[in-house]
Amino acid sequence: MKSKTWIRLVPTIAVLTLLAGCASLPSSAELDAMTDRIVKASFRSEGIANVDRLLATDETNRLCSQADATGKALDEKTAKRIEEANFKAIKWPADGKFLGDWKQGESIAQSGRGLTWTDSATAANGGNCYNCHQISKEEISFGTLGPSLYNYGKIRGVKDPNDPASKAIVEYTWGKVWNSKAYNACSNMPRAGHAGVLNEAQVRHIVALLLDPNSPVNK
Repeated sequence: MKSKTWIRLVPTIAVLTLLAGCASLPSSAELDAMTDRIVKASFRSEGIANVDRLLATDETNRLCSQADATGKALDEKTAKRIEEANFKAIKWPADGKFLGDWKQGESIAQSGRGLTWTDSATAANGGNCYNCHQISKEEISFGTLGPSLYNYGKIRGVKDPNDPASKAIVEYTWGKVWNSKAYNACSNMPRAGHAGVLNEAQVRHIVALLLDPNSPVNK
């Protein structure tokens, strides 16, 4: 998505500057509407990247964005309601199989491609996991916004993901990857499955990467 010429924003910026000196400032709703107009005027759709996707939001995103902007965390009741709604939205594997191929999972986790205006609508997206997490001990560069995933399965005592004793952690891992906000209302982790970034097969491979004893995550 390419930005339009800067000059188009000058009038809006000038208006905002003048408003800052006024005694009566716009309401929050008016500022939100003004922001939407600025975004719509500043970007154009191209390829699979479109303005509608940029502006798409739901109650979860809206409430968490408000909490972040005000610096005031959601109250417990609201947070729980959001988590419950997102948990209900989790799509569990249709065939009941939670684990795929960890090698494919590693490839997906280490890829940051997808959803840009130069990408094909039929191209598989990457998970971009490395951008926030350490995945294996061999890595020398990784993001730290999220916790390290190294030894994820081993730390949780998963010796055989297919063992009924591991059912709870296997399901949690799937749910967390599919829709992180089901467990933490305002989690910074993308809702990979829920948002359509990753499909069911890709989530299955990511879960295998995290839990398979033969995966580099658990070595």
